[in-house]
Amino acid sequence: MAKDDRDILEVLQEELDFIEKGGYGRSVRTPWQPKSAFQDSLSCLNYGYPYRAHPCNDCQLIEFVNPEDRSKEIPCHHIQITERGETIEDLESEDNEAKLAREGAHWLRTKIEEIKEARAKVAATS
Repeated sequence: MAKDDRDILEVLQEELDFIEKGGYGRSVRTPWQPKSAFQDSLSCLNYGYPYRAHPCNDCQLIEFVNPEDRSKEIPCHHIQITERGETIEDLESEDNEAKLAREGAHWLRTKIEEIKEARAKVAATS
């Protein structure tokens, strides 16, 4: 199976847009069922599949996961998104949707800016 060929900048921007529009809020139809960061958005290669059709290692987000966490069941949930080193898994275990959305959006904005700056430097030297 081919690696995820989406532009990582677009993936992160779409995820930020999804969060800012309340994407991880509980569904009106299934309010008892929590949503899972990254897995329940189009950022996930396996979104919409009832099983894992694609290995997580094919996902663009794997680059943000520490190498020792890449073999875990949901590697993207081990991305450290706070300055204190908290991961998505840590924040989801707190069951605080607002904090997860706030911290996730902050992390996404930071990564988006880093990628834009890196690309601008490359373009300036080309």
